[in-house]
Amino acid sequence: MNCRLSHAFTLLEVMIAMALFFMSIFAILGVVSQGLGAARSLQTEVPDAGSLAAELLLADRLEEGWEEGDFGDLHPDFLWRREIVEVGTNGLFRVDFTIAGLDGGRIVESQTSMLLWRPGSSSVVRGVRR
Repeated sequence: MNCRLSHAFTLLEVMIAMALFFMSIFAILGVVSQGLGAARSLQTEVPDAGSLAAELLLADRLEEGWEEGDFGDLHPDFLWRREIVEVGTNGLFRVDFTIAGLDGGRIVESQTSMLLWRPGSSSVVRGVRR
């Protein structure tokens, strides 16, 4: 008597396994998509002090005082203020940046400070409005 045992999968078993696999993949992709959508909705396009700081990094000299202005069409609901104070007699300056505006109906304000060393700068106090 010749008895052969079959160790292969039937077509029905393969189809059931594929159906389970694709259902689980689509469920996982749905959860990932919802997570990405939630993360994207939390991101806001609030300006930071980077562009204001970059302008000062290119300057050879600094003067004590303050300046204020806006971001133009890039961020129309935001204003900035920059105050420069000499904190040492060797040309060490502290620059305080304040950015304030409306983001989605709520008031947002951020403050950042940095130190810059500009030994050839003067200590004249000035106030400029841009």
